Amino acid sequence: MTKAEMRSNQGLKTGEMARPPESDADAEPMKTSAIILLFVGLMIAMFMFSLNQTVLATALPTIVGELDGVDQMLWVSTAFMLASTIMMPIYGKVGDLFGRKPLFMFAICCFLLGSVFALIAGDMSMLIFGRVLQGIGGGGMMILSQSIIASVVPARERGKYMGIMGSAFAVSSVAGPLIGGWLTEGPGWRWAFAINFPLGIIALIAAAIFLKVPKHTSGKRPKIDVMGMALVSIVTSCIVLVSAWGGHDYAWGSWQINGLIIVGVLAIAGFIVVEHKVSEPVIPMFLFKNRDFLLCTIAGLFIGVGMFGVLSYMPTYLQMVHGIDATVAGLMMVPMMGTMLISSTLIGFVVSRTGKYKKYPLIGVLIMAASLVLLSQLKADSAAWETMGCLALLGLGLGLSMQTLVLVVQNAFPVAMVGTATASNNYFRQVGATLGMAFIGSVFTQRLMDNIKEGMGELAKANPSQPMPEVSSTGLTPQIVADLPEPLHTLIITSYNDALVPLFLWVAPLAVLGFIFLCFLPNTPLAQTLKTDPAKRELVRVDAGSSAGQVDSSDSLAEKARLKESTDDGTDNTQRPRDPDPRAAD
Repeated sequence: MTKAEMRSNQGLKTGEMARPPESDADAEPMKTSAIILLFVGLMIAMFMFSLNQTVLATALPTIVGELDGVDQMLWVSTAFMLASTIMMPIYGKVGDLFGRKPLFMFAICCFLLGSVFALIAGDMSMLIFGRVLQGIGGGGMMILSQSIIASVVPARERGKYMGIMGSAFAVSSVAGPLIGGWLTEGPGWRWAFAINFPLGIIALIAAAIFLKVPKHTSGKRPKIDVMGMALVSIVTSCIVLVSAWGGHDYAWGSWQINGLIIVGVLAIAGFIVVEHKVSEPVIPMFLFKNRDFLLCTIAGLFIGVGMFGVLSYMPTYLQMVHGIDATVAGLMMVPMMGTMLISSTLIGFVVSRTGKYKKYPLIGVLIMAASLVLLSQLKADSAAWETMGCLALLGLGLGLSMQTLVLVVQNAFPVAMVGTATASNNYFRQVGATLGMAFIGSVFTQRLMDNIKEGMGELAKANPSQPMPEVSSTGLTPQIVADLPEPLHTLIITSYNDALVPLFLWVAPLAVLGFIFLCFLPNTPLAQTLKTDPAKRELVRVDAGSSAGQVDSSDSLAEKARLKESTDDGTDNTQRPRDPDPRAAD
C-alpha cells in the first residue's frame, strides 16, 4: 500500500474522504435556466473543437497542392489530434484539482492562438505548428465541456444533455467539410481558421459570465503529476509516430521504428510505476478496476479508429474520384450528419426517461462495422447514392454509441473525479482516432504514390512513342485531376480509389471487437442525484464515534428506489450506482 493510499484510508476512518481541496462538486445545485445558459457556452466550445477536426477535410487537397506538401498531408490532421489527445488527461486532472473555469478559458485562448499561426501559414511547417497549438487548446475545450456539465447535472438527467452534445458533434463533423469546401471555393481555405475567432470570443464571454464555480479556499495545495504527464506524452507520441512513419518514411524493422517502439514500451512501464506512487495521478490505475470504465474505454478506442479514419479522408476521396468540387463533397457527407444527429439526440432523451442504455451502443458498433464493410466495396464508378447510404449507416452507428459510452463512464465515479474519468476515457478514444488517421493516412499516401508511379510506368510502356505529361504526385489538386487528359485521368482516380477504399475493410474487425467487449458491460443504474460529498454516497460510511451499522437513511432510500425502478429491465442490480471513491481503497 502506498503512502497516498494509507492517508486516504485514514481519512475514511474519520468520516472524511481524500478529494481535491477545491472542486466544482462543492457547488450548490444550479437552476435549470442557469444550466441552459452554461450549456450554450459549452456547446460552442465543443462545436469549435469538433469543427476543426473535419473543417480541412475538403480543403486539404487544395491546401497541400498550394503548399506543395501532399507527402505531409496526414500531419495536418494528425498533429491536431495528437496534441489534443496528449492534453486531455492533463486537463481532466488539473481541472479536478484546481478548478475548471480558468483552465477552460486558457484552452480557448490557446486554440485561438493556433488559429492565428494556421491563418498566416506560408508553408506546411507553420500550418502544422498552428494545428498543434489548436490541438493543445482543443483537448481542454472537449474534456472540460463534458466535465463541467457532469458536475452540475445528475447522470440520469445528463443523458439528454450528452445526446445534444453528440448531435452538435454530428453537425460539426459534417458541417466542417461543407464549410471548408465552401470557403475553399470562395474566399479561400484560410478563412476556415478565421471563423474560429468570433466563435471563440462568444465561448469566452459565455464561460466568464455563466460558468460559476467556487473559489479555491482550503487545504494543502495538491501536487501535480508532472512525471506522469511527461510519460503519457511520450507514450502517445511514440504510438502515433510508429503508425505514421512505419512503412512510409521508415521501413518496418528499421532502427528508427524499433527505437520508437522500445521507447514507447519503456515509457508505458515507467508510467504505470509512477501512477502507483504519486498522490494525484494523471490517469489513476484504479480506473481500470472499474468494469464500466474499462469496457467503455476499449470500445471507444476501436470506435475512434474507424470513425476518424473515414472522416479525415472521405471528402478528399469524393473530390478526386467523383470529380466534384469541395462544396458538393461536403454535401455528400450530410446523410452521415443527419443520422448521427437524430439518433444521438433521441437516444439521449430515451436514456434519460428509461434509465436503460446497454443495448444502444451494442447495436451502434454492429451498424458501424457493417458500414465499414460496405464502404470497402465502393468502386471508382460507384453511384453517389451508394456512398451516401454507407455514410448514413455509419452516422447511425456512431450516434447510438459515442455519447452513451461517455455517460456510462461518468456515472461510475463521483463528481470530484468526473473530470479525470471523462478525460481518461476520451484520451483512449482520441488515441484510437489519432491512430486511425495516422495509420490510414500513412498507408493511403504510400499506396497512392505507389499506384500512380506504377500506373505511369505501365502507360509509358504501352505508349513508348507518346510523351507523357509530367504529373507530380505531391502537387495534385481536384482541379488538376479534372483537367488531366485520358488515360491519365482514369489512372489518377483509380489510384485514389484503390489506395483508400480497401483500408476500411481492415478496420471493420475493430468494431466487431468493440461489440464483443460491450457484451460484458453491466447495465449499472444511472444516478438520479449529484452525490458531491463522498462521505454521503450510496455506500455505507462509518462516521467517527458512530456505530458500524449506522447509515444515512436518505441515501439508503434513494438506493432502494433506484434498484426497484431498474427491476426487470435488464439492469445488473449487483452493480452499485456509483463506486466508492477508489482513491480511498487499498
